[in-house]
Amino acid sequence: MGVPALAAKSRRPYRLPLHNDKTDTVMKYLRMLFDNFTLALLGVVLIATVLPCSGDGAVYFGWLTNLAIGLLFFLHGAKLSREAIIAGAGHWRLHLLVFSCTFVMFPLLGLAFKPLFVPLVGNELYLGVLYLCALPATVQSAIAFTSLARGNVPAAICSAAASSLLGIFLTPLLVMMLLGASGDTGSGLDAVLKITLQLLVPFVAGQIARRWIGAWVKRNARWLKVVDQGSILLVVYTAFSEAVVTGLWHTVSPQHLAGLFAVCGILLAVVLFGTRVLGKALGFDLEDRITILFAGSKKSLATGVPMAQVLFVGSGIGAMILPLMLFHQIQLMVCAVLAQRYASREQPAEEASAAS
Repeated sequence: MGVPALAAKSRRPYRLPLHNDKTDTVMKYLRMLFDNFTLALLGVVLIATVLPCSGDGAVYFGWLTNLAIGLLFFLHGAKLSREAIIAGAGHWRLHLLVFSCTFVMFPLLGLAFKPLFVPLVGNELYLGVLYLCALPATVQSAIAFTSLARGNVPAAICSAAASSLLGIFLTPLLVMMLLGASGDTGSGLDAVLKITLQLLVPFVAGQIARRWIGAWVKRNARWLKVVDQGSILLVVYTAFSEAVVTGLWHTVSPQHLAGLFAVCGILLAVVLFGTRVLGKALGFDLEDRITILFAGSKKSLATGVPMAQVLFVGSGIGAMILPLMLFHQIQLMVCAVLAQRYASREQPAEEASAAS
């Protein structure tokens, strides 16, 4: 080979190797593990630990938190599409199973695992686990994961939205049944009045206002998500400030925090297994089973944090929402992996059917 040929070969542009699918998947999981909202939650807990609000500042933040909770549920009502609910409402067997998993199986598991959970986390955090078990399903992530896994999206929208609405009524009742005299929930009538005024009234107002502001809410969904998350962060800061001032980190040991990771993992694993087995045993097709798995295993941080602020009085709010915050992150991580697996499993079958 001559010199000109070598020179021409050497002038060929060097091409960087392309990222493979595995690298892209790993990066996607890392972004989900350490998304901005998760980092903001951790930051708010750290700020509340170092600089908690107290005295007049706590009173000011208390009023601000109440306004934020009202705004949060007003936006929930304004965003909830009645058309989407009607589209998936006919699948009553699926919805009944999802509601049973959310409001029956979860609480029963919380009670059944008491001999295992209490030694791991202590009595105070165990009450927070019971509160977690009483909460409705989350809306956004249940729909997102169902869509990613190619499940029954209209049914997921209907089921998650109805669960969130039913939770306004069912969760306070379940909390009183599960916690009884152990939790500092105030009187039952007072709790119902607070829920009605601070959560239900803004939600209904948002639904009524949807006919005028629905299109605007849809156009501005990106920055309204910031308002949603900001409201949750404000409630978390206020709750943890009060808990820190009254000695949360002195009563919750590192061993109990480590045990809480195990408790949340065990609870989620059993529920995921249960929803999968029940969906198959009752004869649902794969798309419906995917919806049952993701809609029936979720718990709502967006509903649980402000509802704790309304339901519980005194200094125990921080311990009540700590299990929920941890469970929320674990459910996102695990369900992201499951959704990717379902999506990759579905693809070859769809291509084969399209080719035939």
